[in-house]
Amino acid sequence: MNKIRSVVSWILKLALLLVLFSVIFITGTMVMTEIPVDAISEPGPFSETAGLLIYAVTHVTVILLLILTSRWKSLKLSAALSFAYYGAVTLLTQIETWYFLSSLTVSEELLIQLFMMGIPVAFVFIPLAVWIVGDTRLTSNGRKKFMQSIPLKQWIWKLMAIAVIYVILYWLAGYFIAWQNPDLRAFYGSPGEITPFFEHTLNTIEDDPGLFAFQILRGLLWTLCAVPIIRGSGVNAWWTALLVGLFLSVPQNIGHLLSNPLIPDASVRMSHMIETASSTFLFGLIIVWLLHRRHQSLRDLL
Repeated sequence: MNKIRSVVSWILKLALLLVLFSVIFITGTMVMTEIPVDAISEPGPFSETAGLLIYAVTHVTVILLLILTSRWKSLKLSAALSFAYYGAVTLLTQIETWYFLSSLTVSEELLIQLFMMGIPVAFVFIPLAVWIVGDTRLTSNGRKKFMQSIPLKQWIWKLMAIAVIYVILYWLAGYFIAWQNPDLRAFYGSPGEITPFFEHTLNTIEDDPGLFAFQILRGLLWTLCAVPIIRGSGVNAWWTALLVGLFLSVPQNIGHLLSNPLIPDASVRMSHMIETASSTFLFGLIIVWLLHRRHQSLRDLL
């Protein structure tokens, strides 16, 4: 009987969370007044209703997993997860929107609204989700805490390594996945045959020298968003790495399944989804591998 009650309770909680997420997310989109009502966008692979349901289920699932596997509770968990989620899902996405789309489809007013749109889910839905889930946990608080006593020198070289690794992953995925799509190249102003990798890299360094510095900054910001998840994790390092990988890759990219007048071409959105989901998932694994504890030697690191 207790098991049946528990199952029914969780079904009701999940249903409530999905309804709350949908309402709060739609409320956030109401700030988007700068998109023309007649803006055209190709539909995604699913109907708008199915796509929104997939979007809601995906976000709620990731948030629930982060709540259920954390050692932290109540206000501490709400605050840490809200700021981490806003940073990873909205801030890091929209600063890239600013960098690449402000000269194409995004005005200054619209960019501000994009930053505002993510506030309700991060700072209203997540605290509500923490409260609804309560003290339910998938693990005990007795598990070893991560990131304990990492020396300053290790922090420095690890953060430097993380920044470089992010740029490498970003650039390789960008070229060998996204840039292979001729529709995507045309959208960003490079129609025609694809330029060889090294030539493309050198041309980018010459034409856009600030890009790699910008991506180093993003790599460090991704890490800052991941740190609360690692610090609060109550599961082992492997599960923590998987959770961080999902956290950095899934919520930001599932929206590419929906129509979007800022990137109207569906094939461009799909290329971006595959590119960024794969690279940031791997990046999340690497962050946990480097930061979950101190490492005494290269052999210990491996």
